[in-house]
Amino acid sequence: MLHLLSTKLFHSQLPHAGDTFWPCFAPCPRRQAEEQPAGGGFVPSDMLLSPQSYSGSILQPAYSPDAPSQLGYVDGFDEEPPLLEELGINFEHIWQKTLTVLNPMKPADGSIMNETDLTGPMVFCLALGATLLMAGKVHFGYVYGMSAIGCLAMHALLNLMSVSGVSHGCVASVLGYCLLPMVILSSAAVLFSLQGTPGTVLALFIIGWCSLSASKIFTSALAMEGQQLLIAYPCALLYGLFALLTVF
Repeated sequence: MLHLLSTKLFHSQLPHAGDTFWPCFAPCPRRQAEEQPAGGGFVPSDMLLSPQSYSGSILQPAYSPDAPSQLGYVDGFDEEPPLLEELGINFEHIWQKTLTVLNPMKPADGSIMNETDLTGPMVFCLALGATLLMAGKVHFGYVYGMSAIGCLAMHALLNLMSVSGVSHGCVASVLGYCLLPMVILSSAAVLFSLQGTPGTVLALFIIGWCSLSASKIFTSALAMEGQQLLIAYPCALLYGLFALLTVF
């Protein structure tokens, strides 16, 4: 009885003649077709490009006049100011200030003299130290030290005397530009000795020249009419120290 039941179960599990037998390790084509989606099912039709739709090359894209320029920053260099203007160096103003110092009788332009320009003063300080060095005197530290102390003292004095006030840069610029006649005196000290009557007279003349130019510029820039002599006195004391360095 058991033998008959086992035989019927075995024959019922065998495939029939019309059925297709697939091994257990091979996937069914019907199931594979259901699991794998169609090739273009999820790709939009506008993303499928035909071979003739792209006219440019791979490394050089096609130019479109409607597209914004990607190199717009190149034109920005033409709009930038020159380097000397960014640094605050104006050779025309330097030349005008130098002519104003060399000619004490010429009226000073207050708008130009009120600018903070330290290019000329630095050049004149270096020239004064270099000419003193050529005369055998190493006084660079004294030149810079007295210049700094003199600028601070004049700044405090001018702020007390004027109504509008003045900046440190303006004081340093004016005093530095008016140091140019002192460079002429130190250049003369290279050629001959100033320790004598001619040297003393020349030194006094240079001191008056520097103080007159500085007081004229301060009076014009700060609108201090009638106070030029009061400003010229401390300027003469400051430039007298530079004259002592040059003569002795």
